[in-house]
Amino acid sequence: MSDFDGDYTHPGPSGAETYSAQALARCVREVADHVDAGGWGQPPQMFALVPTAALAAAEPDLLDQLEDGAELTPVEQEPFPEDVGGGSPALDEFLATTSWPAGVVGCVLVQEIVVLPPDAASALDSAVAPVLADEHAADEMARATAGAHPERRDARLIAAVLRDGPSACVLALKPDEDDPDAEPELLTHEDLAPNLVNALYATFDVTDDDW
Repeated sequence: MSDFDGDYTHPGPSGAETYSAQALARCVREVADHVDAGGWGQPPQMFALVPTAALAAAEPDLLDQLEDGAELTPVEQEPFPEDVGGGSPALDEFLATTSWPAGVVGCVLVQEIVVLPPDAASALDSAVAPVLADEHAADEMARATAGAHPERRDARLIAAVLRDGPSACVLALKPDEDDPDAEPELLTHEDLAPNLVNALYATFDVTDDDW
């Protein structure tokens, strides 16, 4: 996994609070390890990123569970609705209605996806073309075609953003079946999932003061 450089400044209720991009990368790694411990075949999961000091002050009973020296702590959210699958239109719609309180300074979304080789694009386009006018039908057809491809790779896409700050995306490839105990291969790229990153940033456009 690549390191992420730079700082993030968020004007919180008590003044400016600065969170390093390394803190975001640390949260991504923590979330990746947490989800990996639960095995594969999990639904999408969302985590709020909260300043560790604020969380410790608000919930002193959690002190033993908080990581020493961590600027931010991921807090797992309620499970998504059953119809919200990874990469589906329902997930896009769900994110479009998501908002956070001022005390949440970032978020992380984890979803399982299928990765195909570059030469599979034409087959995928051909399969989807007859139902392209129906967004949900096209999504189902694309999923079925991708799932049946002999060179498919299961993976987890982990996307994280800080409010008005940097983002981070990591792709964790599922180990081969002949070595199931191997650690997932982690890949990253600055343009790994731009649409998803933008959707996560949009969840901070409206602050839910009552949350």
